[in-house]
This record gives sequence, structure tokens and C-alpha cells, in this order.
Amino acid sequence: MGDRVILHCDLNCFFASVELLSHPDLRDIPTAVCGDPASRHGIILAKNEPAKRLGIQTAETIWQAKKKCPGLVLLPPHHGLYREYSRRVNTIYEQYTDLVEPFGIDESWLDITGSMHLFGGDPKTIADALRRRLRQELGLTISVGVSFNKVFAKLGSDYKKPDATTVISRENWQNIVWPLPVGDLLFVGRAAGRVLHQYGVETIGQLAACSPQMLETLLGKLGLQLHEYANGLDGSPVRPAGQQEPVKSVGNGTTFPKNLTRWEEVQRGLAVLSDSVAMRLRQQGLYCGGVSVSLRNAQFRTVSRQMRLPAPTHLMKDIWQAAMELTRRLWKAPEPVRMLTVTALYITDSADSFQQLDLLEAPVVTQQQEKQEKLERTMDAIRGKYGRASISFGLPGEERAGWDD
Repeated sequence: MGDRVILHCDLNCFFASVELLSHPDLRDIPTAVCGDPASRHGIILAKNEPAKRLGIQTAETIWQAKKKCPGLVLLPPHHGLYREYSRRVNTIYEQYTDLVEPFGIDESWLDITGSMHLFGGDPKTIADALRRRLRQELGLTISVGVSFNKVFAKLGSDYKKPDATTVISRENWQNIVWPLPVGDLLFVGRAAGRVLHQYGVETIGQLAACSPQMLETLLGKLGLQLHEYANGLDGSPVRPAGQQEPVKSVGNGTTFPKNLTRWEEVQRGLAVLSDSVAMRLRQQGLYCGGVSVSLRNAQFRTVSRQMRLPAPTHLMKDIWQAAMELTRRLWKAPEPVRMLTVTALYITDSADSFQQLDLLEAPVVTQQQEKQEKLERTMDAIRGKYGRASISFGLPGEERAGWDD
């Protein structure tokens, strides 16, 4: 059986490119899409090529970007428009194969192994045709990586931008891939990159030459996975949107308009986030067996902690109480809190999984859970009819709506 043929298509400067369709006069002027400059969400979400050449980076603050380019033009985001263009782009991809796996809003893998004979049989020619179609039909450009696995296809789309095709084949992959910085490899985040740097691993080739046992000691299972990736051993399939892997976590986080310094403020923030996470779990028919809390301070330092729950749940009250317990371990007032995230972990589709009940207490616990379940589902129904903000939980010391006695 021959190699697979995988394309990774990456829309160039996607948010900015969509905005520039309505502002063609800004195409050659440094331009960025950003959050509200007056709020704490004032960061760069995307930039066009002229801004990129001046060193403007995604996720840096607006004031940092303005220091580099005082004349930077700032545009507000239109997320609904981005989703619509993403849908249009993937519709074009689906004309070439039914195996299209979106990876975020602006990237997709395509497995064309079984269909490329319908389009001439040459993978590079197909990639170039896709680039041409998107440019002509939507006014957008993509960079395409062509390879025999998903990881190398993604490296190929990153290798040359904008509007380029890079083929990483069995014959050339070591020459192209191994000299690249180790941070370019899929799933080598900042934390893993720092650990590898401490041990002198700077390139993907050096990672490939490492002992798997050493990498497992340093990074756990991720180390073994990265060793395989660096050696071209990725057999993961391209999964269409309806065949994605099971949900592993459900989370929600927010950056606050002003720093939180009092426990009551933090408590309220955790309640809102826990409510959102619980509602999403119920909507998907899922339960969580654990909770994680991440906290970012005014110096952008992030700390996190997680815990198992005694039984799977999708109730706000259970998630919120766990989140508060974790936060008490992580935070001491009045250290400023800039951002909070609550995440449900160990996702299951059954409330019975891992459940350990004290037989003497089981009837009481069950009655409380049933009462809380009925309450929260009633709230879901009210929100479905009248909107998300129509009803919310009160906190202890406030109105007691939403809590059993």
C-alpha cells in the first residue's frame, strides 16, 4: 500500500484578509484586527503582510504594536464574517475530497489519497489549483503543505508564506524538516520547548536523535509522541468534522475589565464561568469527573490546579464549589487577578462512571442532585426562551435563587 497524500491548507492572515476585502485601499498599509483598545481585550488578533514585515505579532497588546508602528491602522473584528468565509473555504475543499478536517477556523487537513486521480493525479498541481481557486473566487490566499502525514503537511504550510505550496516528500523530508526549530513541530508548546532547550534540543533533527526513554522522562507520553513526529512516524487519520475525537474537556475563561482583588469578586467570576461550563456540558449530554482552574495575575503569570470530583456531574453548583476550593489553594487576596478559566475534565457521557457513593448517604445525595438537576435544567429552558442573561445564580449572601437549602 502506498503513502497517503495529505494537504494542509492555511489561510494567510485570515481575519485581516477578510477585513481587507471591504478595505482594499488598506492592502499595502500596515493594518491589524484587534479587540477594543479601551478594554483589557486590546490585543492584536491578526495583521496583514505589511504589518507582519514591521514585526507586529498576533496576541501582543495594542500599545506594543503601536510602539513598533505608530501609523498602524486598527480594525474591529467581525467573527460572524470569519465563520462564514471559513465555511465557504471548506466547501471548496470538500469538492476535492470528503476527508476534510478543520483545525481551527483558518486551517484544514485534506486527505486526497483516494480522489487525486480525479484531478490529474499530481498533488502539487492540485494544491496550486486550490490556491488559485481561493484567490479568484474568494479573494483569499492560502499556503499549502503537501506530505505523507498530517504533521509534515502542517510544517509544509508554515514553511513558505504567503500563497505558496511546499512539498515534503519521502525523498526530501529530512533535509527540510530536521533543520527547523523544534518549536515549529506540532504540539511543541512553550513549556515543552523550554524543557527541550534546557537539554540542548534546538532543532527537530536533534529531537529525532534523542533517546525515546529520555524524552518520556522529560515530557511523559508527549515526549514519545514528539519523537515519532520528528522521525516522520505519524499515522493519525484525517477526520471529517462529524467524526472528531471525543471531547476531552469543556472550559471557559475571561479577562476582566479591571483586576479582581477581593474574594467576593473572584467568587462571582468563578460562578459565572462554572455556570457557562455546566450549561455546555448539559447541552452536549456530558458529565465531568474533574475540574481545573487557571488564574493569571497582573504580570501575566499563569498558575493552575486541578482536582477529581467524587462523582461525575454537569451541575453548576458542583463545578463552582470545586473551582472555589482550587482557587483558595492558588490565590491570596489582594493579589490582582487579571484572568480566570474554569475547565471541566475527565469527560464522560454517563453519570455512573467512576461514581463512588456511600450507601448510607446515597438517598440524600440523590435527592439533592435531582433537585439541583431540575433547577438547572429549568434555568436552561428559561435561557433558551428569553436569552442567556434572563436568569442567573445568586451567591451566598445575595439572593438565594438557584441554591438548595
